[in-house]
Amino acid sequence: MTQTEFIGAAKDRWARLPANLRSILFVSAGAILLTVMAVFVKILGERMSAAQLMFCRALAGFLIFAPWLLATGGFDVIRTQRPLMHLQRGFWGACGNFCFFYAITHLVLADAMSLQFSRPLFMILLAFLFLGEVAGRGRIAVTIIGFVGILIMLRPFGGGFDPDGIVAVAGAVFGGMVVICIKKLGTTEPTRRIIFYYALYMMLFSAIPAAFFWTDPTWGEVWVLVLIGFLGIVGQSCITHGFTLGEATITVPFDYMRIVYSAIFGILLFAEIPSWWSVAGAALIVGSNLYLIRRG
Repeated sequence: MTQTEFIGAAKDRWARLPANLRSILFVSAGAILLTVMAVFVKILGERMSAAQLMFCRALAGFLIFAPWLLATGGFDVIRTQRPLMHLQRGFWGACGNFCFFYAITHLVLADAMSLQFSRPLFMILLAFLFLGEVAGRGRIAVTIIGFVGILIMLRPFGGGFDPDGIVAVAGAVFGGMVVICIKKLGTTEPTRRIIFYYALYMMLFSAIPAAFFWTDPTWGEVWVLVLIGFLGIVGQSCITHGFTLGEATITVPFDYMRIVYSAIFGILLFAEIPSWWSVAGAALIVGSNLYLIRRG
């Protein structure tokens, strides 16, 4: 069998796999890659600021995506009648990513990942405020349970309270604002244009704080920064593509495995043992999110 025949046979076998299975494989691969990215962010975060790490991640994204988008879509990609909405999306995205990177470098890795996944809980309130979407009583009740999970993890009224956890929660709120902007942009803007301006503004907004908190990396760290950018781009692309292939109720739980992977890496590499408070809180957050997804 020639190389061309082998590749053709492999593509044919892949196409024959059930859509949900292909979706699970893509999302699982993306979840692992993004968790490994978070591990490297945590390692470099001992010497570099979250702003610098975020800028390097954003720069890699722009340098990879922008040429491809312009090559496949031409200058039509950058022609928009809604520049301010793109600007808002980029601003909220930069704020959310900064909070996430900050949380990774200051919290237990599994806790930072768990709190990031609280974004769907805030979407109930944000969708009501900015889109006029009214949730039913069942969704509201489950959302309240999810917020209880956040409080359990943060323990704001106990001796185990860590203010850095508030930053992680703020990142989830900012992530919710990104979704609101995408919903509004999606009515008139093609996906390629949304991606282009997001990559552009993420790079520009992150460059400002990075310049103030810059630490010259060693050559070894430069390669790790490049790897962080690569893992972030490929990982997110795998998850995004995976979600387009299968049913959300089947696929999304495999994205939440990032919490489990983070706990494993945290134990093995950083001697981080998640507390029972964290485990209980994360269980309520994940359970609430999965219920909301299942109910549509």
